[in-house]
Amino acid sequence: MPVISASDAPRFTLPGVTFTGLAAPSRGSSETSVWRIALDPGAPGAPHRVTREEIFIAIAGSAVATIGADRHEIAAGSAIVIPADTEFSLANPGDRPFEAVVVLPVGGQAAYSGQEPFTPPWAV
Repeated sequence: MPVISASDAPRFTLPGVTFTGLAAPSRGSSETSVWRIALDPGAPGAPHRVTREEIFIAIAGSAVATIGADRHEIAAGSAIVIPADTEFSLANPGDRPFEAVVVLPVGGQAAYSGQEPFTPPWAV
């Protein structure tokens, strides 16, 4: 059974957000990708879709998820389920970082409006 230590987990950074890759095919999983997300205070959401159901489990701070036309406040201890092929974004309008663990089936892809789907590097 593969063990991915925190010191060995790859990190990927986009403006306002850091992804820490945990389980993924390149790290020994075959069915599920898991990563940790840290959303900086004031980070805006980036509307996009995923091709498979995605689950966020909030572990610190709070954020706002917009799923389709619905807006949801999320706090530590909450989980949100993003249905496949539904536009969503996750923003942190607060003054503290937001952290969550994210789960996506292997093979799930993301797509921004008008662009081709791609597999996020933290899920490969």
